[in-house]
Amino acid sequence: MIYDSKKLIKFGRNIAKYRKAKNLSQNALAEIMDISREHIAKIETAKRGISIELLFKLADALDIEEKQLFDFDF
Repeated sequence: MIYDSKKLIKFGRNIAKYRKAKNLSQNALAEIMDISREHIAKIETAKRGISIELLFKLADALDIEEKQLFDFDF
């Protein structure tokens, strides 16, 4: 399966947008999620995918619904 890189980029931008709206650095979000800052950075820049488990953890950490991360109409 070929992934749409534009969607991955928009997904990563959404993560950064919601992270910044909560005034969280990549380090702070990584600590909350118990992963590395580099992992967050790679997801935000579409250099790494995300597991469903991590997706749920991310939405909880950002206090948003998972579907908000897939809203690409910004």
